[in-house]
Amino acid sequence: MKNTNELLASDARFLWHPYSAMAGQATAFPVASAQGVRLKLTTGEELIDGMSSWWCAIHGYNHPLLNAAIESQLQEMAHVMFGGLTHVPAVNLAEQLVKLTPQPLENVFFSDSGSVAVEVAMKMAIQYWHARGQSRQRFLSLRNGYHGDTFGAMSVCDPVTGMHQLFSGILPSQLFAPAPQPGFGEPCRKEHIQEFRDLLADHAHELAAVILEPLVQGAGGMRFYSAGYLQQVRGLCDEYDVLLIADEIATGFGRTGKLFACEWADISPDILCLGKALTGGYLTLAATLTTSAISQAISNNPPGVFMHGPTFMANPLACAVANASIELLLESPWQQRIEDIAQGLEQGLAPCRELPGVAGVRVLGAIGVVELEQAVELSAIQPAFVRAGVWVRPFGKLVYLMPAFIMKEEELAQLCAAVVRVVAEHT
Repeated sequence: MKNTNELLASDARFLWHPYSAMAGQATAFPVASAQGVRLKLTTGEELIDGMSSWWCAIHGYNHPLLNAAIESQLQEMAHVMFGGLTHVPAVNLAEQLVKLTPQPLENVFFSDSGSVAVEVAMKMAIQYWHARGQSRQRFLSLRNGYHGDTFGAMSVCDPVTGMHQLFSGILPSQLFAPAPQPGFGEPCRKEHIQEFRDLLADHAHELAAVILEPLVQGAGGMRFYSAGYLQQVRGLCDEYDVLLIADEIATGFGRTGKLFACEWADISPDILCLGKALTGGYLTLAATLTTSAISQAISNNPPGVFMHGPTFMANPLACAVANASIELLLESPWQQRIEDIAQGLEQGLAPCRELPGVAGVRVLGAIGVVELEQAVELSAIQPAFVRAGVWVRPFGKLVYLMPAFIMKEEELAQLCAAVVRVVAEHT
């Protein structure tokens, strides 16, 4: 077994990490094990994880019930192709998702990751209009939006402030409305939605769908916006006969305080994308849900099939642990836990408002954001968080927290205190 120095040397030589360079990349921190909300490094330190491994490990790590679901399914089959075959974990998961999500979402397409779920949704929308005899192949998205790193998903991310400007010359040309201005809890007036309405009115004939992240714009800026804005978008899509895709990959399964963010606005999309917390952070799995009207139009018109089929679609291990994760969530007092976390984040991060270099602090559900006036220097601030005993991964001007729902009050207080201290030192 490699010691820590050997492990890091091999990592630096062979591995590429997310959004990083090979030459001169910052040293990664080697994890030996994870339990509850804590990561244990090979060097012995324990870190309180404020990120839930990019928002997906909502029950924490090494949970006995989720471990048992994986182990039990492993005795039956780890994987089987989904072309022409089916199995209990996939059927049960599909039934559960249809039951939990807003009506009239009735049909489920499983895929490998959130980005692919978005690709599936976009293809689904285009193929639906093809089945209706119309060529609609463009999308209307929102500024400051983020939907993933594959090509279709990149094309509907913010083209200016997003991460994918390098590829703008070869991406499909999409339309972008201004980012929603009214904040969460604020009313949405006519002027707030006017430019969106104008774009929809001018381009409805060529739009396959509107795609957005409901209420929380994640990696595009961690912005929280008005439920009224989302309600009006739904009404305008109906008025102009354009489909609505809701990307709930980051917000699904309780993160905002509702099971799904669309519930804040009491709306249902035509197509819904889920991922991240779907399996409780154990295995990669995503789902794209749609209505029977869309699925039947695609199925009953040439070519008569939906043109997508991942190799690991509906992987039995992933579906089994997803079923267990959803059951664990629903049987827990998750609403109270999210409310308690929100209060803890608000109280714990409030001192940041008084710090120089801090533009603002905001909290929604189990999401806490400290927005700085200048972008962080990751190579400096990341080791500072580790020295403070926490795992926080900022990006751009944002230092944010997405704790696991099981985090205790004292752990959350320790996490927030570390953020306040490190931000004070690095702004």
